[in-house]
Amino acid sequence: QVHLVESVGGSVQSGGSLRRSCAASGYRYTNYYMGWFRQAPGKEREGVAGFGISGLTTYADTVQGRFTISRDIAQNTLYLQMNSLNPEDTAMYYCGRCDLPYYPCDFVANRYADWGQGTQVTVSS
Repeated sequence: QVHLVESVGGSVQSGGSLRRSCAASGYRYTNYYMGWFRQAPGKEREGVAGFGISGLTTYADTVQGRFTISRDIAQNTLYLQMNSLNPEDTAMYYCGRCDLPYYPCDFVANRYADWGQGTQVTVSS
């Protein structure tokens, strides 16, 4: 059974940094595209960063240059380092696992079969 367990959320002031983690279990970690998404109240879930099978990373324009996605294979953990945060980054953040192995799910949310529990990130001005 697949489990994705995220680290607790956090609150920071504008300009601050946070690091999110997502510990995965129950499947062969390196065979699946993984992504970080976020959802603000009243908005759709949007992809912010993706990590491909080959190690290729992808970022939404809104976070490019500020967020960094990485993984630790030995720990089966996905990370999202978030720098230069601003109030527009306030949202529930979720990690997700692509439905199919070896498939580039990118930022298409309905291609993801499994999600972390979601944690709140709040950035105050």
